[in-house]
Amino acid sequence: MKAFWDQRYQQAEYVYGIAPNTFFKEELDKLNPGNLILPCEGEGRNAVYAAKKGWNVSAFDMSEAGKEKASLLAKQNNASIHYLVSDVMAIEYDPHHADMLALIYAHFPQEIRTVAHRKMIDWVKPGGKIIIEAFNPSQLNNSSGGPKDNSMLYTIEMLQEDFKDLIIESIEYKKVTLDEGAFHQGEADIIQMIASKKTSN
Repeated sequence: MKAFWDQRYQQAEYVYGIAPNTFFKEELDKLNPGNLILPCEGEGRNAVYAAKKGWNVSAFDMSEAGKEKASLLAKQNNASIHYLVSDVMAIEYDPHHADMLALIYAHFPQEIRTVAHRKMIDWVKPGGKIIIEAFNPSQLNNSSGGPKDNSMLYTIEMLQEDFKDLIIESIEYKKVTLDEGAFHQGEADIIQMIASKKTSN
């Protein structure tokens, strides 16, 4: 998988564009800046947008090529991001570090998905937010991107189970038209979720 992403990100163009994901931008803009964690951040479009808005951004991805492009994009925008090259199962952040964690098309293999999701919950402060935009299994009928492995695509029920310890504020299946660089173009079937971590009694 690492070789796949390194190869994809090695081309000069930003294959998912340089503008932030629309759902991510809308939700981020509602909050006061704080600490943000972005897993599977690729070429850095969301990280750089958030940093320019005053967020303290921690991001990671398994791809060295992704980090290089994210660092270049940050430099071009006079933005500072903390970007590490790591696998989700290896990386660690302090518990209760993040005011927001965003999983934007961060698809994990079935055998680690639940463990990875629950690990990331620990990184979020009580009262903090987790947002997700990801492809649904119906995406297999489309040519607008995403894994071609059904087990790596997400249903509402799957995310409700993985994040059952959170307050799920909204979760819905949508048909949208993507316009995010060369590899996210056209009609898509997605899930969007907004959840918050419970505060202690």
